[in-house]
Amino acid sequence: MKMQWTLIAGLVFALLTGIFAVINVDSVQVNLLFNTVQIPLILLILGCTLIGGIIVGSYGIFRQYRLQRENKQLKLRVTELENTASSYSSLGSTATMESYETTEPDRKAETDSIQSQQRKGNSADSL
Repeated sequence: MKMQWTLIAGLVFALLTGIFAVINVDSVQVNLLFNTVQIPLILLILGCTLIGGIIVGSYGIFRQYRLQRENKQLKLRVTELENTASSYSSLGSTATMESYETTEPDRKAETDSIQSQQRKGNSADSL
């Protein structure tokens, strides 16, 4: 639905730009840094609109390409993680118990560290 509204808004903008360009048909002087030329204002308006559309379209294409590349890399990463997770789950419950036993002392040391920091903070608060 959003794409339809974007298309409708683009068509309305193009119609208004076309009407504005047709109304302004007088010749104007344009300074191109190295030369000065006389061109109809209608060509200047339509040319600038075309250049702006090309710039915006190029940016959109670049952004779409970048998102597709990132999506592809993330899909590869998910597949890699799924394969790693499935290999760990196939090891069995004994490996899980062993890893739990090895990390338990680390958790106790971490808890002791947090408690000692809290004690230090409480003594500072009482000053």
